[in-house]
Parts: sequence; C-alpha cells; structure tokens
Amino acid sequence: MPQMHDDAPLPARNGPGGRERQAASFRSTLASVLVNTALSVAQFVIGVLAHSSALVADAVHSLSDLLSDFIVLIANKHSAKAPDDDHPYGHHRFETAASAAIGALLITVGAGLLWSGYVKITTVETLPPVHHIALIAALFTLAAKELLFRYLLSVGRRVRSTMLIANAWHARSDAASSLVVAVGISASLAGFPLADPLAALIVGLMITRMGWRFFSNAFHDLMDRGVDAETEARLRGHLLGTPGVLGIHGLKTRKMGDMIWVEVDLEMDGALTILQGHAIAAEARRRVMQQEAVLDVMTHFDPVVAGPAAQSRARAPEKLPGVPPKNRRKDAMNEDVEP
Repeated sequence: MPQMHDDAPLPARNGPGGRERQAASFRSTLASVLVNTALSVAQFVIGVLAHSSALVADAVHSLSDLLSDFIVLIANKHSAKAPDDDHPYGHHRFETAASAAIGALLITVGAGLLWSGYVKITTVETLPPVHHIALIAALFTLAAKELLFRYLLSVGRRVRSTMLIANAWHARSDAASSLVVAVGISASLAGFPLADPLAALIVGLMITRMGWRFFSNAFHDLMDRGVDAETEARLRGHLLGTPGVLGIHGLKTRKMGDMIWVEVDLEMDGALTILQGHAIAAEARRRVMQQEAVLDVMTHFDPVVAGPAAQSRARAPEKLPGVPPKNRRKDAMNEDVEP
C-alpha cells in the first residue's frame, strides 16, 4: 500500500523553535562559562595555598564544567544546521554526541581524582594541615554552583534541551561535591586530617558516576533507542484519535537529539479513495506534530474491511478538521506518494 510523507513543516506546538533554543542555550552556557572560569581559578589557587586536596579536586571538577560548556557551545551551533545532502535527517544528533562527550569527560576527570585521592590517603601522615580559608572558599562555591544549577535547569526544561539539562546536572554534581568538600575540610580543621583527602576521593566517585549516566544515555540514543512508554502512549492516542484511523500497528520511534522520528502503519477503510486516505494520514501527522516534539511522521496506510459504524467515522477529506477544503485537495496532489 502507499507510503505517505507530508513535506509541510509543522513545528511542535508545545516546543520552542530552533532559533529560540539556540539563543537560550548560548546565553545560559555563556553564563556558566563565566562562573566556572572564576570558580576554578579561585578554588585551585586557594586549594594549593591552603593545602586542601579536596578543594583542588573541586577546582578540577569546575574546570571540567568549563570544558563541557565549550562542548555545548560547539554542539549548539552545529545541531541547528538545516538538513543537507550528507545529513538528510538534519544535525539534531550533534547534541546527543555532545552529551556523550560530556559523559566521557566526566568519567576521565573522576578517574583522575580517584587516583589522586588514593595517593593522598596512603600518605596522609606527610600532608600539611588545611587552612580555614579553604572552608570559606568551599561554602562560597557551593552556593554559586547551586544557583547556577537552578538557572541552567530552568532554561533547559523551558527549551526542551537534553544537552542543557545534562550540563545543569553537571553543575549540580559540582554543588554536591562542594558540599562534600566543605564537610571534609571542616572535619580536617577539627582534627581529622584523613577527612580532606577522603572528601577528594568521594568527589571523584560522584563525578565518575554522573559521567557514566550521561555517556550511557547518549550511547543508547545514538543506537536508535525509542521513546519512553508514556510518550509512546501519547503518540498512540494522537494517532487513534484522528477521524478515519481505525487502528494502528508497527509504531516505531527513534530519538534524534531532542526530537523524535515516528514511523507507523495506519489502518483505514479499504473503500476510501487514495485522496481520502492521504488526507486522513496528513491529519494524523498534523495532530502528532502539533502536540509532541516530533521531527517528522512517516505513515504507511493499510486497507481493512470496515463496518457501517467505522465507515461513518472514516470521513471524506473535505470534512476533516485542520486545512481548509479548497487547499487540502491541492496539497494532497502535491504530496509525495510512493507506491
């Protein structure tokens, strides 16, 4: 049976446009760059002068945030490119690749901190005492990173960017690590010298765990992982709620960055004309793309034997909601219909 692909652009009603997402991503990431630059320099200098390995480890973590910010900026620029001959589906997966790169970066940084913390713990008797200024720096960093996390997360959710959300949680991991560092430094100042290198070791574990989560999720998306069960249920509801669609099967989805690619077989009354079937499939596509962050919907319609009740629901194209009747026939004749 025919396979229909409606070429008309239909941006998701509930999602922001590409330009808005790109602008919001640039502004929020630039703010993160400025904060992380200042924090990483201050933490490293104070950590070295105050003899705090935990604060130095936190400085390295802040530096990894800075590097990930540059990755986000680069990905933000490339993912907004239009489809071309080499990338007919667009460049949306550049964001997924960037999330994987951030994860790999976190794993590398975490492993380095784990090794450094282990060395410090085994030689704790030779470590100089930690100065109290390290505690002040850790508390200030904790407050700054928590505020940065909340800002980045709000922007990421508003523009529906998994890359920005990943970067926000990276900032939250820094806030959590700063809390651990503050506790470790406090214990060290209270007379427990092992607490400072132990805090550095815990920070390394936290970073490694967060990196693995980001890398694993991005890897599965690059392997064409489908959407979650809740999103799939909504897609089914939009399709089955279309007048003239008697049933669906073969629903397949894949993640394309923050967007979704959908393929589905639509069951329709076999007595319909090709023009009527095409109009029903176009309406099903329109409904899905207006309600969800869907890049496109590829439909294949199969004829079924329908009873009187089903035939009354499979209305003619002129009665379908959406495009005005006089334009629907012209649009249908211009669509690509493959036998």
